[in-house]
Amino acid sequence: MLAAKLERRDVVVALGGGVIGDLAGFAAGIVRRGMNFVQVPTSLLAQVDSSVGGKTGINSARGKNLVGVFNQPKLVLADTGVLDTLPIREFRAGYAELAKYGLIDRPGFFAWLEENWQKVFAGGEQRTEAIAEACRAKADVVARDEFETGDRALLNLGHTFGHALEAATNYDGSRLVHGEGVAIGMALAHRFSARLNLASPDDAERVEAHLRAVGLPWRMADIPGELPDAEALLGFITQDKKVSRGALTFILTRGVGQAFIAKDVPPSEVLSFLKASHPERLKMSHSR
Repeated sequence: MLAAKLERRDVVVALGGGVIGDLAGFAAGIVRRGMNFVQVPTSLLAQVDSSVGGKTGINSARGKNLVGVFNQPKLVLADTGVLDTLPIREFRAGYAELAKYGLIDRPGFFAWLEENWQKVFAGGEQRTEAIAEACRAKADVVARDEFETGDRALLNLGHTFGHALEAATNYDGSRLVHGEGVAIGMALAHRFSARLNLASPDDAERVEAHLRAVGLPWRMADIPGELPDAEALLGFITQDKKVSRGALTFILTRGVGQAFIAKDVPPSEVLSFLKASHPERLKMSHSR
């Protein structure tokens, strides 16, 4: 950008998925102390999540999205037609973020997705409707809390567990892509909420059943290859951006569409849950 002598009023266009959008938005945010940029997201995940809201994140070896700036795009142009060229795995991964908006505070939308997900995958008006509803949901939250000092943290449902799993797999997309991490993370968040007696196990089972139906992974055992032990996974969680003064913050739930911000979650509770959910524990219980 500097070599091209771009000026502050020139426009940087991010044409691609979430990584391209974050990278272009971050570069536009720091070159000449901030240039205009436009998001043209070409993946489902980018259209319903990363292109809306102005957050940019770059991964570090120490964790996901630890470097970045808030930089609102001047325009987001989402052409749903380009999604027909997406590999099915990438479309599924983006679908996890669609389902997230229902699970946060739109139970009616989640129920609609349970009924219509096949039509969303097939394309047409249901796909457009779902994307529009997701963008509305995210824009509502961002308008209330642009810089994530409060409610915007709700958008991280599933992300604390998911980001830890992405870091644990060294961001190897052949093993786990972001939306798959979010899917497993959302299932874990509902299961953890049930373990803490905040929500019914039936809600966790409902979420897991829907993720399974659309072909998304829903438990750590669905990730190919071996994972670090529970202590190491907890270490990745404590590197998360949402940690404040060492206390763990999770987005937990009282049921489908009833997510809330839980501060001061005891690390000991998280560790025992990770041990109980770890594939090694599941293998041992099956071998008995």
